[in-house]
Formats: sequence, structure tokens, C-alpha cells
Amino acid sequence: MKKQLVIALGGNALGNTPDEQKQAVLAAAKHIASLVKDGYKIVIVHGNGPQVGMINLAFELAYQQNSNVSSMPFAECCGMSQGYIGFHLQNALQNTFQEQGMTTHVSTAITQVIVDQNDPAFQHPTKPVGLFYSEEAAKEIEQAKGYTFVEDSGRGFRRVVPSPEPVDIKEKGTIRCLMENGDVVIACGGGGIPVYRENGMLHSVDAVIDKDKAAAKLADVISADTFIILTAVPRVAINFGKPEQKWLERITVDEAKRYIEEGHFAPGSMLPKVEAAIKFVESRPGREAIITSLENAYKAVTEDNGTIICS
Repeated sequence: MKKQLVIALGGNALGNTPDEQKQAVLAAAKHIASLVKDGYKIVIVHGNGPQVGMINLAFELAYQQNSNVSSMPFAECCGMSQGYIGFHLQNALQNTFQEQGMTTHVSTAITQVIVDQNDPAFQHPTKPVGLFYSEEAAKEIEQAKGYTFVEDSGRGFRRVVPSPEPVDIKEKGTIRCLMENGDVVIACGGGGIPVYRENGMLHSVDAVIDKDKAAAKLADVISADTFIILTAVPRVAINFGKPEQKWLERITVDEAKRYIEEGHFAPGSMLPKVEAAIKFVESRPGREAIITSLENAYKAVTEDNGTIICS
């Protein structure tokens, strides 16, 4: 049996406009097609940071100009971004497969990711979203809508939302079925639409789930063999940007944890990727996670390239 791979693709790598994104996903499609041609079963999880921010901003600006336009909850903005980014990826992959004489199908699953409503993150929102406001305007919105605002680097006040841990993937059965059918599946876009269970029902919540953590959870629950995080560099480094910088090839979970304790990985950059990789590897014996660049993805899977984290 060929391995099942979950590939996490960053939102910043997809450009800032729809046209830029179409070009970016074509490049990604060619690398992914090489793995599909070799028989790997693949799920792609994409980021959506710039894109969901753009959607949220458009509705905020429209609401300011015309009160008949509804402001859009963040969960719905995430759903919209899953749809249009998924369409671009799906289209690029289908066209690439057609060019290469492949008959593989591609499906996009609008994905809900279950979180715990008692997650401490809900008491400490940290993820900035949307526009900058004056202190006075921010207080008015807080009173009217119950949002939380914080001062952001002297540029004004900005809304912050929680970033809870992913607990489960609601559509995991659908994703498994599509993979078993031979489809390449696009799922958990932007970390998934955050929902919580109450009295057996699912309810959306304004929050942002870390894309790499959601991808690691998805890789776990669908029993993937390997979890791949694509980033800007071919390998993870310690002492990054310093004269003593060292690229890491194969490291254990214990070594990765030690490097985290020593402060080698930036919180807003490589740290969440390494943490997500550790979580996946620890979830079941024999699993591996790889952190590498898009251009190096094929070699990372087939030739043990990139940074491999194992138990």
C-alpha cells in the first residue's frame, strides 16, 4: 500500500490577490502531481491568513458604508475562504493532471473542526483580525457587539479572537471515503471552521484554529503515515540567521523539544510548525513528520530530504 500523506500548505504562499493565487497554486499542483503519479494518497490543508483577512475586511468596510450590509462572522469568512481557495487548488490540480494524462479526481471538503468550548484560549483571545480602530471606536464596538480589542504596536486598536486547540474533525469520515476512492482531497482550509458541541448540536464560534495544528489533527484521525509541512525553507535550522546556523536533517521528538526549550524557533513562524509535527509523531508509533519547502516536497517524501522528525 502506498503511503497516505497530509500536506500543509501556507496561506502566505498563495499570494495576495486571486490572480496571484492562481499562479501560485499552479506551481504547487506540479509538485503534488509528482507524488500522486507515484501512487501516494494525499490530503492538502491550506492556510488562509491573507485571504480570510481580505474577506473579513471587505465586509467590515461595506458595513461601514451601508448598514444594510451585514457584517460577516469570522466562521463564515473562513468558510468562504475554504471555498474559493479550494476551487483554485482543485482547478489547478485537475488541469495539471489532465496535461499529464492522469485521471485522478480532486475534491474540496468544507471542513468543520471541533474545539472545546471550555478551552482556556476563549478567555484569552490573541489572534488579531480586521481593521485598526481608534480607542473610542473600539470601545463602542466592544459595547455593541461584545468583541475584544487590544492596542496593536501603536497603530490603533484591533479585534482579537481566540485560537483554541483542534479536538476532532467533523468531516473525517467523508475525507477518508474520498481518499479511499483515490481522490486528492483539499480539507481543513485555514485550520477549519471552528465549531463546538452543545447538547449534541454543533455551533460555530468566532475563532482561528492554527492551520498546522488542524492539519496534524487531521493527519492523526485519518491515520496518515506522514505529515508534511511546507514552508519557505528546505529544512528547519537552529541558530537561524546566525554564524553558527545549522540545518537539521533527521531529529527525534526529544531533540525537537530540547530545541524549543532553548528558544531556537520563532513563535509566529517555525515554532507552531515544529509543535504540530511533534504532536503528530507522538500520536502513534512509527509516524514521521517532515518540514520542508514546496520545491523540495517530492525529494522530502521520496529521498528522506527536508527536516524529518521521528520518535
